[in-house]
Amino acid sequence: MDDQMYRMLLLENQLCFPLYACSREMIRLYKPYLDQLELTYTQYITMMVLWERGSATVKEVGKALYLDSGTLTPLLKKLEAKGLLTRKRSTEDERNLIVSITEKGLALRDKAVGIPGSMAGCVALDPEETGTLYRLLYKLLSYVDDERA
Repeated sequence: MDDQMYRMLLLENQLCFPLYACSREMIRLYKPYLDQLELTYTQYITMMVLWERGSATVKEVGKALYLDSGTLTPLLKKLEAKGLLTRKRSTEDERNLIVSITEKGLALRDKAVGIPGSMAGCVALDPEETGTLYRLLYKLLSYVDDERA
């Protein structure tokens, strides 16, 4: 068989692999900072949505984080058990579950405020490269999200 036929199967030719590896490594770099907050990375980004919005439906949180309800439900239950958020049925539409940040959850934001700056020091990209990467990743996410819908 001709090896050219299998060239696209080489790891070095996969766009998904460096994305996956970078994601894992970035999350690993976050770990020491998040351990101080007693949060996992997924819990941290969930809290970021709530720090920004105050409250949102589970569906809105899932859409913001690209997470399905099967992943989000146990995550939200753990954050609720920690006293960082509450979950209540909407009075307007009981099918919707509203997630709201608590005072304790809001106070955690003060402890987390330095994390993005600390993480910026871990990335060996200049601000222009960082901006370009950010735009390209969101462009890719937008495309993938359109395909998923």
